[in-house]
Amino acid sequence: MGPLEGIKVIDMTTVLMGPYATQMLADYGADVIKVESLEGDVTRLIGPTRHPGMGPVFLNTNRGKRSICLDLKKVAGRDAVLRLIASADVLVYNVRPQAMARLQLGYDVVSKTNPRLIYAGVFGFGQDGPYAAKPAYDDLIQGATALPALMAQTSDGVPRYVPNALVDRIVGLTAVGAICASLVHRDRTGRGQRVDIPMFETMAGFVMGDHMGGLTYEPPLDKGGYARHLSRDRRPYKTSDGYICVIVYNDKQWENFFKATGRDDLRQNPKFATFAGRATNIDTVYAELARIFQTRGTAEWTELLTKADVPVMPMHDLESMLQDPHLVATCYFPVVTHPTEGAIRSMKVSASWSETPAEAVRLAPRLNEHGAEILREAGFSADEVAAMVRDGATRAAPAAPR
Repeated sequence: MGPLEGIKVIDMTTVLMGPYATQMLADYGADVIKVESLEGDVTRLIGPTRHPGMGPVFLNTNRGKRSICLDLKKVAGRDAVLRLIASADVLVYNVRPQAMARLQLGYDVVSKTNPRLIYAGVFGFGQDGPYAAKPAYDDLIQGATALPALMAQTSDGVPRYVPNALVDRIVGLTAVGAICASLVHRDRTGRGQRVDIPMFETMAGFVMGDHMGGLTYEPPLDKGGYARHLSRDRRPYKTSDGYICVIVYNDKQWENFFKATGRDDLRQNPKFATFAGRATNIDTVYAELARIFQTRGTAEWTELLTKADVPVMPMHDLESMLQDPHLVATCYFPVVTHPTEGAIRSMKVSASWSETPAEAVRLAPRLNEHGAEILREAGFSADEVAAMVRDGATRAAPAAPR
């Protein structure tokens, strides 16, 4: 199943950015082997749990994978991962490259074991600049790429992080694209390669693609920033009984809005009548929309705007999103039965293919759930596995679920 069926991925990532990328590869059909420390990925401990080590962040970023735990600081653990790498297509890691070198798992080493390997690193900074060895986290990169400063401009002047691991997920998505492109190149040439996906540079381009503005030119024409995104009234609109999300964008939508609301006065106003006029006076336009939407209830606005073909959506909270009629109809949040956790809410693969449909075929694993199986596939005997357990290079298989 899935367009990546037959691709083997060694996943040496933890927390969110790397695991999110490798979960997508697993969703697309790859065989993803998650190599964990003897203690396991720290996200196993985040959030409410039914059983230790199976928290919701882990469950929602590690489905489709097989788990093995290895102590890579022990010779037997490192040798085991090299044997796994020998038959793999992709290795993904998200520690700093310097840490991989200390483990003697740098590209110069593993490419000799497997010249066809795609060696993909997702980490903080490009390796040709002064930040090369610095640690990086989502919050730090948000700050360094101006997101809190932009948030301050649109609210009360206080810088805030986006309440989502935005950087980790965007860089994870970028990594999936880079890995798939590298696989295409490998299939054309027979050669693997190292590919670096740095957080800072990825997000600098992501943010500045919208907000470079006049800084695009040399000398600059302004101080940058996309005025529509930075307007303080660009937000869910308050209605008489709640909130609603509306965007009136192109000329046709504005004409429909004028007719639906009876606002011929705005149609005659040069600040509202044309795209150029609205762009130049965006703060005035959004402020007027904010006043208009307070005059009716959410349900009334939703019906009126839907009939007028003006883009409108509800403003959900986390719980109401689960009941959205479209997501319910498409079964986006199916309730599935996990072998140890019982009934859990999962999420569908959002992309679809006409020839190679993809779906999650395995739920998130217990720590080392597949360790013996993976080592056996790599040619380890039962005695060798037992010796690794005895020497602390791996752990015994977890007890079978009751």
